[in-house]
Amino acid sequence: MNSMTTRIFTMILLALVSSFAVCNGQTVKKNLCAIAFYNAENFFDPADDPEKEDDDFTPTGANKYTKEVYKQKLQNISIVITRMGKDLVPEGAALIGLAEVENAKVLADLTAQPLIAAKGYKYILYNAYDPRGIDVALLYDPKVFHVIKSMPVAIRIPQKATRDILYVHGVLYKDTVHVLVNHWPSRRDGEQESRDDRRIAAETNRKFIDDLRRKQPNAKIILMGDLNDDPIDISVATVLKGNGSMPSLLASELYNPWLALHKPATTGTLQYKRKWNLFDQILVSKPLTDSRRGLRYHSAVIFNKEFLQQTSGRYKGSPYRSYRGTYWMNGYSDHYPVVMYLSWN
Repeated sequence: MNSMTTRIFTMILLALVSSFAVCNGQTVKKNLCAIAFYNAENFFDPADDPEKEDDDFTPTGANKYTKEVYKQKLQNISIVITRMGKDLVPEGAALIGLAEVENAKVLADLTAQPLIAAKGYKYILYNAYDPRGIDVALLYDPKVFHVIKSMPVAIRIPQKATRDILYVHGVLYKDTVHVLVNHWPSRRDGEQESRDDRRIAAETNRKFIDDLRRKQPNAKIILMGDLNDDPIDISVATVLKGNGSMPSLLASELYNPWLALHKPATTGTLQYKRKWNLFDQILVSKPLTDSRRGLRYHSAVIFNKEFLQQTSGRYKGSPYRSYRGTYWMNGYSDHYPVVMYLSWN
């Protein structure tokens, strides 16, 4: 082999080594980043807040939510956070949307957990008017994400208080993104009875996105959350304009990869009466599907690792939750997280 051939071979080898790494026995592309969403299931602190309906999650409440239980909850959620995204990205998730978080103290305690403290996650949360006091939040890795602006966006439902949308504008891996973190009204009063509430939530997001696109037609928008509706429901598919076909995606639509993964008989992010729903979703605007520079959609998965599953009994295979009724299960959440991978140049 002459010197020129040797040099070319060496350059090719170095290029391959720099493009791939091995993590947990899997091939990892270095030009990927991970974003995630997780409904952390009643992530309260044990203190009683007289302005919130949080009595059940206090030491003397129905759930006997003591400091010891809270410490275990913090540890359990930190375990999930440290694992999300690492199948393909050794650094883990750069952005993590959270739902059912009571306040900033919970996030401060969470980010100080030994398993993730070195990551240096920062957080954004605004207290809204949900009667129980559970809000949405965003954790972010300040090494790769710089916040430009954040604010709450109110969802106004007649005679009913609900969670705000959290809007965060920032720079992720040198590319500007707009993130909307959601937790839409629940189905507690019945799916049909609460359908209009989620339609209003979808309309609020749609109007915000349309206004943003008028100013920035090529805006890279990431909408994530527990939508309490499946990808096929009217609020998501029609009002929000979630389209599961990337080739046919219109500029006004959002790409929704979860349509292909929605299989009520076999999988989802939560179970209700033994039926799977896929309420937890991350959708992106068209510029994130066809951009030749910066960030671009790569793939999406339900993060349903075995350690997050109930391994025996009647609910085998369902999410290993924190509580069943008022009994502390010492699990994680009644929802699985979802992870989206973005490639970047």
